Amino acid sequence: MVKIAIVNPAFEVSYWGLEHAQPMLGRRANMPVASLPLLAALTPAEHDVTLIDENVEPIDFDALADFDLVGVTGMSVQRFRMAEILHELKSRDIFVALGGPWVTVEEDYFEDLADVIFIGEAETTWPQFLDEWQQGTHRYRYEQAARTDMSTVPTPRHDLLKNKYYMFGSLQFSRGCPFQCEFCDIIVTFGRKPRIKQPSQIIDELECLRREGLKIAFIVDDNLIGNKRGIKPVLKEVAKWQEDNGYPLAFSTEASLDLCEDDELMELMARCNIQSVFIGIETPNEESLKETKKYQNVRERGGTMLEKIHQIQDFGIEVWCGLIVGFDNDTTEIFETQKTFLKESRIAHAMIGLLHAIPKTPLHARLQQEGRLDTNDDQAFGTNVIPKQMTREELRDGYIETMRHAYQPDVYFDRLDDLFITGGFRTRVFDTDHFRARPFLRFRQSAFYFAGFAVLFWRLMRHTPDRELRQIYRSRILNVVRQRLSDPAIYFYYVIKCAMHYHHHKMTADIIEHPDTFVSTIGKSMRTNSPAVEPLALPVLSKQTTCS
Repeated sequence: MVKIAIVNPAFEVSYWGLEHAQPMLGRRANMPVASLPLLAALTPAEHDVTLIDENVEPIDFDALADFDLVGVTGMSVQRFRMAEILHELKSRDIFVALGGPWVTVEEDYFEDLADVIFIGEAETTWPQFLDEWQQGTHRYRYEQAARTDMSTVPTPRHDLLKNKYYMFGSLQFSRGCPFQCEFCDIIVTFGRKPRIKQPSQIIDELECLRREGLKIAFIVDDNLIGNKRGIKPVLKEVAKWQEDNGYPLAFSTEASLDLCEDDELMELMARCNIQSVFIGIETPNEESLKETKKYQNVRERGGTMLEKIHQIQDFGIEVWCGLIVGFDNDTTEIFETQKTFLKESRIAHAMIGLLHAIPKTPLHARLQQEGRLDTNDDQAFGTNVIPKQMTREELRDGYIETMRHAYQPDVYFDRLDDLFITGGFRTRVFDTDHFRARPFLRFRQSAFYFAGFAVLFWRLMRHTPDRELRQIYRSRILNVVRQRLSDPAIYFYYVIKCAMHYHHHKMTADIIEHPDTFVSTIGKSMRTNSPAVEPLALPVLSKQTTCS
């Protein structure tokens, strides 16, 4: 038997990490990276596997010395901590296997700190390596010759994670995206032909999540609806599982804006209890959308972006989004344009990021050819892109001001209230035929949300250190309770959004107060403009934003 440890390094403070909100919510991290349990499942049963996530527990390097093999994964935002861990492991003469998003696009970045590296997907190369390693015939570099057949992916070992420390679980239905956004690395690694698991695989994983006591999970697909025809039979089976089991799980996911064009698809997602979607909006500047080949968002395809967003919201699915500044067609006017768009969209959670050129993407190749790449690892202005129609100082300062404005309390809560109170938003699942016909199920769900609301409200009031913010949260929450008294799911999620606001507000305040620190870390902490976690085994890519 071989003892194997697989390590995920700590993340820097980032938009989706919610580090400042975790004490309020009684957790240590938002969700586990999906690579850890999947790698464990891919490891032959005769080996002993331990999963270590530094985001929920410290790394005991003395204990790691007792393992035969240590695997290290990591996204671009983790690369500096990865280097520290690799140096420590090397000093102890520990055999190290290295994979993950960053080494996939920059395989020479860590030089000789690893004994073996993995590029791309690893469903076949990880077991192959373990077999060859035991025989003493392993290579230094492994890369799959073909993309993974998703019907062969095993059920991840969620049971090996310390799930009590995470806010949410994570799982994956598919890989790949049909679109061709210039900045996106997803299509570089996973291709433009979406590959989908079999319904039975997904049901097995849902059962595993339920056994672990998880109530909320994020479906990490970069675009769940990349193959609309192919995903519908899967969603029908997931909806049936939810209905048969009394809806034990609630989901969020990522999708493209063309979701609004298919009512049947939205209804299936509602029946699955997918309550929110993250959409790569990027920019209301149509010329920038065309520049980056984000044609699925342009006006000519069935209405304006605002109309499409409102259509999804009015259906009963909440929209979160990614916004980017710094495209070639952006001038300094883009910052005010983004502020106005965000207000009119009624989107509370918007990850606003600087355009970044990830290696191996078409954007990186183009800007390199044009001589507009900052090749320093710590970019002085938070991005490696040298903008075309503004100075780097103007881009940085405009970005900071846009973030400050977006998470100013009155601006943030006005957007939220415009959706939840004025707009009367109601999660669609509660209006499906299944729920309408089962009053006891409606009562049980309401009781769950009300109890959760009471606990989270108490924690929020106890752990918000800023008295003024605490008063704002209390006032806004009581108002939404008065307005939506019969809908406890709304004020349950409203409390969570207050905690999320505290994180975003504090993170932005820290950026404004310490701009020197900001410019040295923005390229790390803001590069991954997506809520998704790593969807694969050791080798997976981080994202500029969702490919959707």
